[in-house]
Amino acid sequence: MASEEQRIFAGRLFDARCEELKTIKHRAHEACRRYNAMDEFDPQRTEIVRSLLGAIGENGYMQGPIQFNYGVHTFIGRHFFANFNLLVMDDGRIDIGDHVMIGPNVSLLATNHPLIAAERTRLTYPDGHVSMSEYARGIRIGNDVWIAAGVCVLDGVTIGDGAVIGAGSVVTKDIPADWLVYGNPARPVRKIGPEDSRADLI
Repeated sequence: MASEEQRIFAGRLFDARCEELKTIKHRAHEACRRYNAMDEFDPQRTEIVRSLLGAIGENGYMQGPIQFNYGVHTFIGRHFFANFNLLVMDDGRIDIGDHVMIGPNVSLLATNHPLIAAERTRLTYPDGHVSMSEYARGIRIGNDVWIAAGVCVLDGVTIGDGAVIGAGSVVTKDIPADWLVYGNPARPVRKIGPEDSRADLI
């Protein structure tokens, strides 16, 4: 029989209340608690993040406070920056590319529940136990993406390289590369091009 974690990555319904998953989440929550209690210049913060996540590349920084649900389901590339109050519900796998910038109060929500109440709150599993149910498709964020303040990215979304997500957006669908998008729900507004250069401000 597949473990509950294997059920997540197979796209199946899973029981987030089972001991297997609660143990993984507790480890992540404790790591976040320690991280958030530290001075932002404490070098041990880096080691906590490396033990918390599935992977993170060089020169990654999270201002904090942070909250990851599983931690080990998140994989981050090089030169990552996240501002205050990053919330990552990484029940499903979250992949983040290189040179990604995330503003304050951003939520990455790679998790979902069935719409039918009985399936959501009292599903009977093959072994006979009854519990709440979730499923997760994951989130994929390309290279050079900027996610501005207050954005919420929902489960199953892919954000293309170089995209910019405007403040306060709720991202429910895939975002093409190099597009500016914003709104609730977020919609592509226009392609980002040379006319957007601010090199003249150097």
